[in-house]
Amino acid sequence: MSLLIEIFLIGVGLSMDAFAVSICKGLTMKKVHKKDVFVIALFFGGFQALMPLLGWLLGKNFEVYITSVDHWIAFVLLGIIGGKMLIDSFHDDADENCAEFKLNFKELLMLAIATSIDALAVGITFAFLNYPIVECIGLIGCTTFIISAIGVYIGFFFGSKYEHRAEMVGGVILIGIGVKILLEHLNIF
Repeated sequence: MSLLIEIFLIGVGLSMDAFAVSICKGLTMKKVHKKDVFVIALFFGGFQALMPLLGWLLGKNFEVYITSVDHWIAFVLLGIIGGKMLIDSFHDDADENCAEFKLNFKELLMLAIATSIDALAVGITFAFLNYPIVECIGLIGCTTFIISAIGVYIGFFFGSKYEHRAEMVGGVILIGIGVKILLEHLNIF
């Protein structure tokens, strides 16, 4: 298998958490604006590119410290955001239903970090294997950008049909991703 295909497949694997979270963001939209889709995809794609670069720069010296806590960070961040979505799904304010979707950059930043922490560890392995880091981060970032944009549209399609239930499902999905990450790193799953 060629190196570029291998990096692409790594990028697809790394982007699955961002894809699921993008679907959750799309679930909460009443109307899709290309600018919002672009910003969401840029956050996820950008962080999926940035984290392997940081991991590559950290190299072998810090691998033990990073991999020992990355799953806890992702679990806590996704749990908090998913829990907030669950709570919000039970509020039925008339003003809230009429409000237009607005990006919450603080929340988006936390989601982008939470879904890209595993990419940090991948970046460390790139340093060990002497992979070309520029090609790696470019391909991973672009792959995640495209997959995240598609996820927002998929989420919007289902969210516009199911409204509050969709937000509830989105919260459960985020919590589930956090639990999955934690269980995988604890070798339970």
